[in-house]
Amino acid sequence: MLAKLMSFLLLGIVRFLTGSQARWYGCPPKAEQRIYFANHQSHADMVLIWAALPEELRSITRPIAAKDYWTKTPFRQWITTAVFNAVYVDRQATPARAPVPVAAGSAGALDAMAVASASTDTAMAGGPDPSPEAPPRTPSPEELRAALPESDPLAPLVRALESGDSIVIFPEGTRGHGDEPQPFKSGLFKLAQMFPQVVLVPAWINNVQRVMPKGEVVPVPILCSVTFGEPVQLEAGEERRPFLDRARRAVIALREV
Repeated sequence: MLAKLMSFLLLGIVRFLTGSQARWYGCPPKAEQRIYFANHQSHADMVLIWAALPEELRSITRPIAAKDYWTKTPFRQWITTAVFNAVYVDRQATPARAPVPVAAGSAGALDAMAVASASTDTAMAGGPDPSPEAPPRTPSPEELRAALPESDPLAPLVRALESGDSIVIFPEGTRGHGDEPQPFKSGLFKLAQMFPQVVLVPAWINNVQRVMPKGEVVPVPILCSVTFGEPVQLEAGEERRPFLDRARRAVIALREV
């Protein structure tokens, strides 16, 4: 009950300060599983995009929240957990253990040499030619998710998507300071590979950095808006950087809408 009351209070405050206008330019608000990805200029981005969504979408959409910032005080942790139902992410992954190098003359190297020698001997003896190496098989989305380490910053987002939630992410990974978002990091691409059925919706958050500038505590009333664009999807065989650049352009294009 307390969380519900706080939700109404926050919604009123945010809409009073910013107007929190939602503009559905390329897709309608729809209760389907989505990944909303947007530019990132303030800690208030999460709050603004949450307030811009219709109530029926807020209940099924979880914004991501930087764990180190949003758990710094008990109140921040309570509000992000009880009100926003946020997904906490660590901004830096736990360093992975380096693979152990295979020493020359090891069993693995000897096995590989034995296989190669046996194939050559068979061909030379007039037997069947060795089969050509099959091209590497593309892992399935399920295999990609299973291979993701628990220490990976994407792991909490994967669990949220597996449970059927929609999420809001900021692919820059950190707040930008210019008119355009910084190059997108690889997280959006990996999620698109792991969840091809989830709809990817770009969004442009306008003016929120002026409401709560970095280092300020008291918000300033400024009219803000969130524009949602036409969904994008990962094309078959599309590489990481071309996809991320295309997704970034889809976000920037909404600035002029």
